[in-house]
Amino acid sequence: MKVSAARYLIDAGPLVGALSAADQWHNWSTDVIATLDEPVFTTETVFAEACHLLRSEKPAIQALIRQVSERRLNLIPIWESDGARAAALLAKYDFMDAGDASLVVLSEKFPRAKIITTDVRHFTVYRRSRDVTLPLIHP
Repeated sequence: MKVSAARYLIDAGPLVGALSAADQWHNWSTDVIATLDEPVFTTETVFAEACHLLRSEKPAIQALIRQVSERRLNLIPIWESDGARAAALLAKYDFMDAGDASLVVLSEKFPRAKIITTDVRHFTVYRRSRDVTLPLIHP
């Protein structure tokens, strides 16, 4: 995939927010996602995290799966090719989880892409290689 192929990467928070009316970020997430006129990208780990967080809302999980099958949400595996980099990030940031590490790795692969997240506390601390800040879209 070309470096310019992905303009937006998405974290689990906005995925859950967009699909769950009960989520505190529902309005913000739906507004942001509605403005995008192209598919978004994430990792399989972030997708699994969103499904886990939506576990009591089966229609929301089905909607998320539909987004993947309709290619509005594209899943990119990173563990086989970039597991060592993700492990290094996890070692560097003791508060980082595997989903966040996978998204930072994806951000390094697509440096022009902006990360859509509700997790400002963590993503403003994380850095790409060479101490580069992450370009964020957040509340």
